[in-house]
Amino acid sequence: MDNTPLFLFVTATFVLAGFVKGVIGLGLPTIAVGILGVVMAPAQAAALLVVPNLVTNGWQIATGPKLGATLKRLWPMLATICLGTWAGAGLLQQQKDGSATLWLGAALVLYALVGLKAAKLRVPARWESWLGPVIGFTTGVVTAATGVFVLPAVPYLQALGFDKDELVQALGISFIVSTLALSFGLIGAGALNGTVAWQSLLALVPALIGMGGGQFIRSRISPATFKICFFAGLLTLGAYLCWRGLA
Repeated sequence: MDNTPLFLFVTATFVLAGFVKGVIGLGLPTIAVGILGVVMAPAQAAALLVVPNLVTNGWQIATGPKLGATLKRLWPMLATICLGTWAGAGLLQQQKDGSATLWLGAALVLYALVGLKAAKLRVPARWESWLGPVIGFTTGVVTAATGVFVLPAVPYLQALGFDKDELVQALGISFIVSTLALSFGLIGAGALNGTVAWQSLLALVPALIGMGGGQFIRSRISPATFKICFFAGLLTLGAYLCWRGLA
């Protein structure tokens, strides 16, 4: 059977998802899992994303300005992301009705609308020691259920007051930890093996092409424009997830 249409579909998906990630610092798994869900199971799509997620987030981290300070600030959240993901192991394979995706999309839409209305959400520094672990564990469970690791980590990180490049780096750190934690669950469930890992490696090429184009755009826009792109991107992703959940 000719697999060329499927190959072109997957390639275009990763170029698009990589481009969005390059511009706003997130969106690769959200877009890819959502679109690839048309032709494969969510767990299979998540497994295909492992290598692109690891490499693109590593690139995002390496090009950021304050890795050491950011890691020191975020490590409680990062540790509990792992715990939450492992606690929810198996939820992705059990998802049949799309309800988790629907609620994830609805929450993203609400957060994006608040952000576009210029509401300034800020987390007081004294809250980070207890709120970070709560956010991390919840993000881990959501990751285990949907294969997407944007909530509630993204609103939390955005509310910490990072500048444009610091925020993109912090997102990369959070996402790479989520990817590693989810990978262990996928291996245990049999969704990630040598064959899938090789296919995931091949998917890296279009993802990097798209991400390079997106970063080119981001380097040429102002912080104010980036903020609009960031929340507009979240709104679009959320609306798409709602559509996928209902469909």
